[in-house]
Amino acid sequence: MKATFATTCVLLGTLFGPAVVVVAQDSDADRSHPAAFVKDSAITTKIKTKLAAEHITSLGRIHVDTDKNGVVWLTGSARTQEAADKAASIARETEGVKAVHSKIKIKKDD
Repeated sequence: MKATFATTCVLLGTLFGPAVVVVAQDSDADRSHPAAFVKDSAITTKIKTKLAAEHITSLGRIHVDTDKNGVVWLTGSARTQEAADKAASIARETEGVKAVHSKIKIKKDD
């Protein structure tokens, strides 16, 4: 009885195992490669570090996101237009950045 069950499991695993692997690979096809995720995170971290090093209180609350192509998205708020421009400039000058999209809003009372 145990031998029959084991044989059945091996047979079914051999028949359906490759199909399950193919389905699993297809469902992950739209996710970015782990190396790309690490690269994007590294770019984001570099920009955040540079922004923090500026010690400019008028930078306000600026959020940094980087996509898999090295495009940086800046969102949030700054107290002056000059501070928003400075944040965009810092992002552009960071290694690995291909483009910068700034959606920073100016809020004087932030």
